[in-house]
Amino acid sequence: MAYKHEELPPPLDSTSSPPPLFDGTTRLYVNYACPFAQRVWITRNYKGLQDKIKLVPINLQNRPDWYKEKVYPGNKVPALEHNGNVIGESLDLIKYVDSNFEGPSLFPKDDPERKKFGAELLTYVDTFTGSLFRSFKGDEVKAADEQFDYLENALKKFDDGPYFLGHFSLVDIAYIPFIERFQVFLSDVFKYDITAGRPKLAAWFEEINKIEAYKVTKTDPKELVAFYKKRFLEQQ
Repeated sequence: MAYKHEELPPPLDSTSSPPPLFDGTTRLYVNYACPFAQRVWITRNYKGLQDKIKLVPINLQNRPDWYKEKVYPGNKVPALEHNGNVIGESLDLIKYVDSNFEGPSLFPKDDPERKKFGAELLTYVDTFTGSLFRSFKGDEVKAADEQFDYLENALKKFDDGPYFLGHFSLVDIAYIPFIERFQVFLSDVFKYDITAGRPKLAAWFEEINKIEAYKVTKTDPKELVAFYKKRFLEQQ
């Protein structure tokens, strides 16, 4: 699907006025460096919804008060303002955007086996990320081996395409923001290559990096490494 390029708006901070809230415009509140928000941003882009869902970036280091007071009491991103309601939680949101907007479907409806496996992988993603985040303060190699082997095996289930369910889906979208970050951080800090000895994961990573809807959401690798070093290594 042809990707429609757009100019990204500057982040809103504590000095910024709110947009005209609940005026019928559908807005996706994100932070450009947040992996959870990135999931919904990719979904929006891939479905070609740049004109239907307006991107509103929030500066999480200097948040505007109106965001918590008037938009999303949880004060996190992502959040979606749609039809007079605001909903959050990235995994719920990617399903919501896929089900409630036009564009290519990102989850199998008529294939019970793929549907079931897709649901399993979406449930597992928090275990995957949690295990790796915890390992940065302990034995990162053991955890990385275990988790990336899990993904390698999952990618062997369907052989009609390089993605988890064969074709690009919400499962790939749920995992890629974190795999992007782990790949950069593990390589830079621990000299650990997530794709070594994992040909399916290597092929998946290569293919997903060709998707424009994802590529425009990527964070600068240097920024990722600096952020994770500060978060995980300087506290030890």
